[in-house]
Amino acid sequence: MTSVVIAAHNEEAVIGRCLDAIRASSGPPLDITVVANGCGDRTAEVAAERPGVRVLDLAAAGKPGALNAGDAVASGFPRLYLDADVVLSADAIPRLAQAVADGPLAVVPRRMLDVTGRPLMVRAYYAINAHLPAYRNALFGRGAIMLSEKGRARFDEFPSMTADDLFLDSLFADGERVEVPDVTSRVATPYKTADLVRRLSRVRAGNAALRRSAEDSAVRSSVRSSWLRDVVVPRPWLAPAAACYVGLIAAAELRARRTRGSADQWGRDESSRRNDSVRTGHG
Repeated sequence: MTSVVIAAHNEEAVIGRCLDAIRASSGPPLDITVVANGCGDRTAEVAAERPGVRVLDLAAAGKPGALNAGDAVASGFPRLYLDADVVLSADAIPRLAQAVADGPLAVVPRRMLDVTGRPLMVRAYYAINAHLPAYRNALFGRGAIMLSEKGRARFDEFPSMTADDLFLDSLFADGERVEVPDVTSRVATPYKTADLVRRLSRVRAGNAALRRSAEDSAVRSSVRSSWLRDVVVPRPWLAPAAACYVGLIAAAELRARRTRGSADQWGRDESSRRNDSVRTGHG
């Protein structure tokens, strides 16, 4: 039986649509666990309203701890780790499971970036980000990663870091991790430029911490010139968007340095967690 583990911190506005999308999938029943952690809203209650969903309610906030708690009670494989604010396409889980059965240890959906109604700076940033080759067959940036039982055996527990997707990505070589192009995860982008900077700051700080702690070079490095060499040079019409992209990256790096070690370093983006930010068709 396929297991799904969802770590959810104050996701009352979006957890319902996430669960409704995966529960509407055809195929065998799923083992679904939502781990509400440090919530001050109705995340746990909304999740529990869905039949067949196991809910754990942890007092302490923290995604690594929530993922580990969900792993401890999940009963089957393959296992999908899913962000609460992501909506998967129809029948995504059985298709991902079939892809894992064909041999890869880790599979991910193709990402779809929702920029509808976003301000110019946010749309400009993602116009560049959408073409970065780093996302090809990588496990990060989709909010959904499925591992086979053999793939899950590559590690003991999720480390106490924010870069869980980059951590998983580092465990698998090319060919062991693949993208399934006919499955999509709709990723809600920030509605405010300031929220985008906060999100980028958190991601960059988390990635840097993981690279500093890594015992080997398995964690892929950041290619800082990729936006120019791989995106703008072959697509010169994106040059204006690139100017916005570079400015936002610089602002995020400055913020990451200023907030390193502070309680603000999580940089949670609240604007994309509106209950209308992704239209799923599942009521």
